Amino acid sequence: MAAQPIHVIGGGLAGSEAAWQIARTGVPVVLHEMRGVRATPAHQTDGLAELVCSNSFRSDDALNNAVGLLHEEMRRLDSLIMAMGDRHKVPAGGALAVDRVAFSQAVQGALEAEPLVTIRREAVDELPPADWGSVIVATGPLTSAPLAEAIREAGGEEHLAFFDAIAPIVHTDSIDMTKAWHQSRYDKVGPGGTGKDYINCPLDRAQYEAFIRGLVDGETHDFKDWEKDTPYFEGCLPIEVMASRGPETLRYGPMKPVGLTNPHTSERAYAIVQLRQDNALGTLYNLVGFQTKLTHGEQVRLFRTIPGLEKAEFARLGGLHRNTFINSPRLLDDRLRFRKRPHIRFAGQVTGVEGYVESAAIGLLAGRFAAAEALGEPMMPPPAETAHGALLAHITMGAEAETFQPMNINFGLLPPPEGKLKRQERKPHQARRALASLDAWIGGARQAA
Repeated sequence: MAAQPIHVIGGGLAGSEAAWQIARTGVPVVLHEMRGVRATPAHQTDGLAELVCSNSFRSDDALNNAVGLLHEEMRRLDSLIMAMGDRHKVPAGGALAVDRVAFSQAVQGALEAEPLVTIRREAVDELPPADWGSVIVATGPLTSAPLAEAIREAGGEEHLAFFDAIAPIVHTDSIDMTKAWHQSRYDKVGPGGTGKDYINCPLDRAQYEAFIRGLVDGETHDFKDWEKDTPYFEGCLPIEVMASRGPETLRYGPMKPVGLTNPHTSERAYAIVQLRQDNALGTLYNLVGFQTKLTHGEQVRLFRTIPGLEKAEFARLGGLHRNTFINSPRLLDDRLRFRKRPHIRFAGQVTGVEGYVESAAIGLLAGRFAAAEALGEPMMPPPAETAHGALLAHITMGAEAETFQPMNINFGLLPPPEGKLKRQERKPHQARRALASLDAWIGGARQAA
C-alpha cells in the first residue's frame, strides 16, 4: 500500500527543501504554493525558492564560520537548495552567492521533474485538519493573513513579528569604474570567486558625514498602524536605523573601509560602500547591507551621492516588509511537530530561524522527520554537536520562550569544545566534531532504515 502523500504548504526555500527530502525517501508529496494566484508584498515572481532579499548564502567557510558549517552539513544530507546554490554561484569573496533567477528556476525545475512531487498553485488559509495526514507549514515570513490568524488562534497566543528589509540592486554598466574598483575584502578568494568579487565605492570623511545626515533626515515610508510596535530583527536593520544609532555605526558595519585598497588614489577611504554581484552575467550588483525603508525617490537621490554611483540605474530599489514567526519553544516539539495538532509540523523562517540557509535546513529536517514517520521508521533528531542539531534544539527547547527572537546559526548554539584550546582552534574543533557527529547520525539512520 502506497504511503499517504505528505502536504507541504509554502514553496520557499524551506518548503522546497522539505518536499525534495520527502520525495527522495519514496514518499509522495503535495507542495502548495499560493504565488501564482495570490501575491505577497515582497516577492517579484511566482518561482519556487525565490530569494527576496540578498542573493548571498553568506560564508562558505565550513571550519571557521557556523553558516559555512551548515552549508557542508546540508551538502552531506543531499540538500536541493545547496546543490542548486553551488551550481549557480556567482563571485562573492568568501561567501556563497547565487544568480537568484537561475537558482529559483533550477529548484523549481528539479521539483517539477520529480515524479513524487505534485505542485499545486493555491492558497491554504486554514491549518489543515487531521484527515489531510502529515502536513508541513513552511509559509515563511510572509505567511498570508488568514493562515497567520489561524496559527495564532490554534497556538493560543499572539504570534510574534519583525521587519525584514530589502537592499537595492544596480545595473553594473551604470557604475563609474573610474571611481569604483573590483576587490574582495583582504583579496579573499571564495567559491566561484577571484579575490576581486565586489565593487567598492570610496567616501572621504565629508562625503560620509553628508551621507549619514541624508540617511537620518531622509523621508521614509510610513508604518501601518498594525506595524508600529513590531521590532526589527537586529541582523537585518534598515541602513537609516543603523545611522540613527550613531554617526560611526556604519563605518563599523557595512561601510567599514578595512581590507580594501583604492587603486585610483593613494588616499585611504574613510568609508566604503560594497556592491556584490547579483546574477551570473554580472549585469546586476546589490548594495551590501543597504536594506532600507527610505522612499524610492529618496533612495535614488541619496544613493547617487555615493562616489561611483552618481549615474546609477536601479533594477530594484530597497523596501521593507513585515515578517511573522511563531514562538517555537512553546509550540513545537523536538521533531518540529505542533504540540496541539501533532499531524502538523512547522519549518523555515516561520519557526524563528533567520537566514536562507537556516530556513532551508529546518525544512530539510521537517521533511526527513515527516517522511520517516510516514514510513514507520524511527528517526532521532541530529546530535546537538551538529549545526542542524544545535539550530533545532535552540528553536524547540533551548531558547527562552519569553524573549524568543529570530536567530542565525552561530557557534554559540553548539556545545563548547572539550578541553583547553586556543581561541583560534575552538571553531575548527567544533566544526570537525559537528561533521563527524553528522556522519555518524547519517550512518545510523541508514542502518535503521
